[in-house]
Amino acid sequence: MSTLETPTLSKTFSTQSAPDHQWVLASNNKGKLAEFQRLFAKANLHVTIVPQGELGIEDAVEDGLSFVENAIIKARHASRISGLPAIADDSGLCVPALGNAPGIYSARYAGEHGNDSKNNAKLVADLQPIRTEHANKPIKGMFVCVLAMVRHADDSLPIIAQGLWQGEILEAPHGEGGFGYDPLFWLPELQASAASLSATDKNRISHRGQAIKQLLAQLSL
Repeated sequence: MSTLETPTLSKTFSTQSAPDHQWVLASNNKGKLAEFQRLFAKANLHVTIVPQGELGIEDAVEDGLSFVENAIIKARHASRISGLPAIADDSGLCVPALGNAPGIYSARYAGEHGNDSKNNAKLVADLQPIRTEHANKPIKGMFVCVLAMVRHADDSLPIIAQGLWQGEILEAPHGEGGFGYDPLFWLPELQASAASLSATDKNRISHRGQAIKQLLAQLSL
């Protein structure tokens, strides 16, 4: 998106928001909801974020081939059913040495949706041959978050924001907090894993935190 397009897009989105200033979050994740609500309130956008479950909206079928496609699919789905503007995120871990797997399949990498321990174990196993071949060489990885916002279900120009969180992939879990692949995601500059960070510190520097700040910057212009 060019810098010339952004101000017009953001102002149009703001002025065409629903009369009650409600936007739907295409997720029922309480952590995501709290983070969006806090940051939107801080940005003084006067918008209430409502999780789709409160409106009886079921999850969309995520059949896109990229984070961007899936985020847009989810946002359109929530907007079409609710009749309100909608925001959606699609996130995952990309490891270049594995062709950017697990990527959009991060949550079900081991075949069972949301089983963190199995997903982590599969990632460690898949990387073992690479570690053996390239001994002592760190394996790079990045968490990705793409946010999509639509004014209405058929919006031809969604607002897109992306956050990338660079790190390295550990051979074994480290840290007790977080979720997903956090225990395997090492941050050399902090000498800590994502799972050992406080929620506040993680949200400040994470892929999702970056994406939300980028989105808010576009909406505030």
